[in-house]
Amino acid sequence: MILDQFKLDGKTAVVTGAARGLGQAMALAMAEAGADVAAVDVLNMSDTKEQVERLGRRCVPITADLTQKDCVDMIVKVTVEKLGGIDILFNNAGIIRRAPFTEFTEKDWDDVMNLNIRGAFFLSQAVVKQMIQQGRGGKIINTASMLSFQGGILVPSYTSSKSAIMGLTRLMACELARHKINTNAIAPGYMATDNTKALRDDEARNKAILDRIPAGRWGTPDDLKGIAVFLASAASDYMNGYTVAVDGGWLAR
Repeated sequence: MILDQFKLDGKTAVVTGAARGLGQAMALAMAEAGADVAAVDVLNMSDTKEQVERLGRRCVPITADLTQKDCVDMIVKVTVEKLGGIDILFNNAGIIRRAPFTEFTEKDWDDVMNLNIRGAFFLSQAVVKQMIQQGRGGKIINTASMLSFQGGILVPSYTSSKSAIMGLTRLMACELARHKINTNAIAPGYMATDNTKALRDDEARNKAILDRIPAGRWGTPDDLKGIAVFLASAASDYMNGYTVAVDGGWLAR
């Protein structure tokens, strides 16, 4: 039956940025579909752990700063030791900094790039080595953005990092498909999260954004659960290297 293809029973998912927002929603989606979760963040993950366990699944919180490469082997080691392996990786952790192009600082450039693309690359590298060793394939899902497709304003490092994520997703698909590892990305539209609070608090910008979204509303983290489960499951076994927009119709305008 087709619905059985979406089940994640017996799988283990590593989800970064899992303490809140989109990452927490993805962690809960994995648990709702049957997977155990290694939740990675620099923030307190007690709420995520409680919600995952309420669903009857195991949750292992791992405190790690993904801007520091030396944490990636630890993340893999702890997940394998406590949950038995890694089948799914969600590279979701990310930050955004806003300033005019001519005033953007080196620190704001480096902070965003180090987490959003450098951290995702090196964690993926470590996880892929584990997946290849396990010999049963796997699923990697990267969090892209509307700014993987568009330029945006006031966010040069964020746009650059998310454009890089889409390119890296394609590269990984080309190299890893022979190991039965699928790599795809989700490009959320304008979501009501901490990253967009400044936009939602700006009355003029908020109205301009909503006027362009055919759905007429900001997205919510729950809007990503369906595509997250699809890309993590056997239902997407022949999908590779693609970035899926979940944007309320933003890119269609």
